[in-house]
Amino acid sequence: MSNQGEKKGVSAIDFFCLGFGAIVGVGWAVSINGWMSGSGGPVPASLGYILCLVIMIPIGLAYAELVPMLPVAGGGAAFAHAAFGEVVSFISGWSAFGAFVAIIPWEAIQITDVLSYLIPSLREGDGLYSVMGSEIRLKVVIIGIIFSFLLFLLNMRGLSAAAGVQKFLCIFLVASGIIGAVAALIGGDISNLQPIYDNTVQEGLTHNSLIGGAFGILCTAAFFLAGFETIPQGVEDAGGDVKSVGRTVVISVTAACVFYAILLFCFGYAYPWEKFMGMNNPAAANMFTHIFEGGAGTFMYWLIVIGALAGLFTTWNGFFTASANLMMAMARGRMVPQLFAKQNKGGVAVNGLILVLILSCCGPFLGANMINTVTAFSATAFILSWMITTWSLLKLRKDMPNANRPYKLPTPIAYFGAVVTTIYFIGCFIPNISPWYAGSAAIIAFIGYFVVGVILYLASAGQRKQLTPEEREKAMFGDLDLEKMRG
Repeated sequence: MSNQGEKKGVSAIDFFCLGFGAIVGVGWAVSINGWMSGSGGPVPASLGYILCLVIMIPIGLAYAELVPMLPVAGGGAAFAHAAFGEVVSFISGWSAFGAFVAIIPWEAIQITDVLSYLIPSLREGDGLYSVMGSEIRLKVVIIGIIFSFLLFLLNMRGLSAAAGVQKFLCIFLVASGIIGAVAALIGGDISNLQPIYDNTVQEGLTHNSLIGGAFGILCTAAFFLAGFETIPQGVEDAGGDVKSVGRTVVISVTAACVFYAILLFCFGYAYPWEKFMGMNNPAAANMFTHIFEGGAGTFMYWLIVIGALAGLFTTWNGFFTASANLMMAMARGRMVPQLFAKQNKGGVAVNGLILVLILSCCGPFLGANMINTVTAFSATAFILSWMITTWSLLKLRKDMPNANRPYKLPTPIAYFGAVVTTIYFIGCFIPNISPWYAGSAAIIAFIGYFVVGVILYLASAGQRKQLTPEEREKAMFGDLDLEKMRG
């Protein structure tokens, strides 16, 4: 466990900015037109994110109960360990780690894409090679690596330092989004939302109604709503009211769903959406140059681009420490090699951060055309982790009746969350029928990733045998008295 004496304390507001900033990254500026085309219009896409509230709030409420009950690094992996034991804990932790680290190189890829709107010369020059038709340029690789190292150094200073930067960036991100929404309503017209639904704008769509289009957003929504897990991963450094940290998870998720839904509606209202969906990135910024002439359009363009850049860093920064802390938690239980359990005097998971740095540096070498596959893979992995967490909650209700629960999720909502996340996960693997089918490439990546995980888990068997099950549990949960909770 991290050294209590070294903690500087992280407030609930800091945790909100960490969670909300990790959720709402750059997607609202560069992917929002894709959300419209994938759902058949801005109206079904907007309704889709409202629908996401029905799924995500029970998940957030489950975390609100579990975080103060088991306030240790590991999040879903720790909850699953207490409920179902090591194997299920590893499945939960490994799926969450894969989802986390998929986002990190995704951001490393996007950073040069967004920066190139500010500095067009970054797109110039011969490519070193190509991946899936995407040219990889030396400038892109260097910039991605430089920013990866900067975020590594920031997070080596501890969660409080990272949270301070996160707060500033999050405020700018929210402000730019709100100004963009208001400007869109001022310059737009209700006719731009027509047709309300059209599934012929993109090939391969499996829905044929407005409601189906709303469900279609679920294919990638888990990716763009992920990030609240950064809160429980840093809970050991809360340094204050852990109950408020649990509530912050719910607030972050709700705010993100509403933020996306409002922007989808407003940007669809601002400009004919079937033209908007074909715009080059940053689509939202370019749209405003068509709506407003002269200085107003230029101002909105730069505001959205810089806001997108702020969002990119909030996500990248949020998942850096969260990924390292998750790996540290699994290493404590010897589910992965013990070397990842190492912390410095400030409680920073040093070796975990080094691993995350390496993975982040890989991003620029992959190319932008890998993004869709990475997105669907990460979304599927997140859903699996959320599903296990919701079932863990129900199991711990029975197994740990004496646990401290400052907040208790109503039982019907708990069961609803568990059933819905199970259906959500299964639907990712059903082609032609499920509107949120992940796609063959993402499924192959998901299976391959878990094959690697099984190999790593088996390779750690020798280290697990060096400790008794009770000692491994103690290493993972520290001073928490699980036996007393069990009664």
